[in-house]
Amino acid sequence: MTEETPGFGDNAEKPDVPSGATPDDAAPQAAEPSIEEGPAAPAGDASKASAQSAQSAQSTQDVGLIAQLDQVRTALGERTADLQRLQAEYQNYRRRVERDKVTVKEIAAANLLSELLPTLDDVGRAREHGELVGGFKSVAEALETVVAKMGLQQFGKEGEPFDPTIHEALMHSYAPDVTETTCVAILQPGYRIGERTIRPARVAVAEPQPGAQTVKGESETAASTDSADAAEDKETGGPDEG
Repeated sequence: MTEETPGFGDNAEKPDVPSGATPDDAAPQAAEPSIEEGPAAPAGDASKASAQSAQSAQSTQDVGLIAQLDQVRTALGERTADLQRLQAEYQNYRRRVERDKVTVKEIAAANLLSELLPTLDDVGRAREHGELVGGFKSVAEALETVVAKMGLQQFGKEGEPFDPTIHEALMHSYAPDVTETTCVAILQPGYRIGERTIRPARVAVAEPQPGAQTVKGESETAASTDSADAAEDKETGGPDEG
């Protein structure tokens, strides 16, 4: 009787092999060698490096923001300067327009009133001769009121110093009672609008007599000498007796 060797019989257990696999697949696979890792960095150094990196990034961002802020400030300064210059130009323009308007108005009024001056001269002569009566007087006064509202001013009086910028001398003479060239008669009054002279006053002037100031100066010198002598006599007790 043949003895069956355990493990070699039909009932011996066979290793589990998937169907269709070769016997090599049933061999146990060698374990793969593990990859050796280097020494891990300390946690404190990693945190410090991360903090430095974040600080560096923040500094770079701050520099960029400061540069942008400087650009905005520069642009704002330029726009402010432009606005101030534009405002100054506008103010100058307004003043120039107002000045031109006043000038044009004065020129227009002067041209109109220049045509009325002969009529005003006739009114003045009629008043001097006592002919300004009745309806003619009312019309003349109304005319004078209107021209006064338009800014017309009459000037020129007897006895005032002669001013060649506003007076026109038509007659000349000498007078012992004047010390400078003086208007002694107003032949035609002058007229102005504001600072603009429409017509100078036509006058007769008188100048001091030639040599009158010299005689006057000598008289004043003699009077001063007599006064000085009198004062000296008073201090010394009177003139010396012979």
